[in-house]
Amino acid sequence: MKTKVTACLLAATIAGLATASAQAATTLRMAHFWPGASGINQDLFEAWAKAVEEDSDGDLRVEMYPSGTLAKPDAIYEAAANGIADIGATAQGYTAGRFPLSQVVELPGVADNATQGACVLQTLYDEGHLDSEYEDTRPLFMFTTGPGGIHTIDTDVQVPSDLDGLRIRRPTAVAGEMLENMGATPVGMPAPDIYTAMQRGVIDGLSFPWEGLKGFRINELVNYHTEVPFYTLIFVATMNQSTYDRLSPEQQAVIDENSGMQWAENAGAVFDRLDREGKQEAIEAGHTIREIDDPLNDPDWQKPLKDGIDGYLANLEERGLPGREVYEAALAARDSCAGAASQE
Repeated sequence: MKTKVTACLLAATIAGLATASAQAATTLRMAHFWPGASGINQDLFEAWAKAVEEDSDGDLRVEMYPSGTLAKPDAIYEAAANGIADIGATAQGYTAGRFPLSQVVELPGVADNATQGACVLQTLYDEGHLDSEYEDTRPLFMFTTGPGGIHTIDTDVQVPSDLDGLRIRRPTAVAGEMLENMGATPVGMPAPDIYTAMQRGVIDGLSFPWEGLKGFRINELVNYHTEVPFYTLIFVATMNQSTYDRLSPEQQAVIDENSGMQWAENAGAVFDRLDREGKQEAIEAGHTIREIDDPLNDPDWQKPLKDGIDGYLANLEERGLPGREVYEAALAARDSCAGAASQE
């Protein structure tokens, strides 16, 4: 009987220690809008979560909420700011007008690929150019897509006039203005809604990076692609400041170690790989792909693209914002980030 009681006490003690250990671990809820099966969720966010958990010896755990399950795509930043999510990853453009200087990086020609774009955006933040736009959260790392082109169901877009009359999903206000100036009707909607909208005939095409065509299965619906850099979409993974403040110094150190340029470039590398895979998917499907060499100097495309850049910067200046200063800093960062891009 004594042996049996001792064994029960030992089992209870072990169970109690396990429970205490589980209770001691801090769980962070992370919200984003990419599908759970996407490469962005699995190869970027799940990889980041794993690094945080391992570096903290299990003291920090990350509970992932993909596909807008904790907050809708256009509410994820607010969810992180207000503590509904501990961490949110989203496109700044989904919160209209809130990140005008950050969105300078979205202008055509600022970045040739996602690794370079991520480096440029993170550099601007690290240098203090964007501080005022993120005062209500604690940014962890910033990143971008590769350049987004034009993809349509039935129209072979070779010159801007081919867009006339088409309903095109616009990713950003700047891209939307450029599309409108070419005769298209820009339609705004979050990325997860595009597939259904195209199935129902709400839109004729979209401006999107190759990665998005793969991640959101858009290659199933489009047949024509034009590689012209309308935009580079920017993102931020950011943390609720109060959540960070409640962490122990050791836990904060783990978060700090998994923030900044390293993870920005990790994100860029994931996007660049998925861009290649998305394009290859279209090639294997027999789609028509038009490649516009040096679009900013192309006789057909340069004017609408440059007009879009100048118009956006002029709008920032009218609002009293240092748009051209940040744009010049972005171009300088682009040159210094070329090495990171070439190593991808």
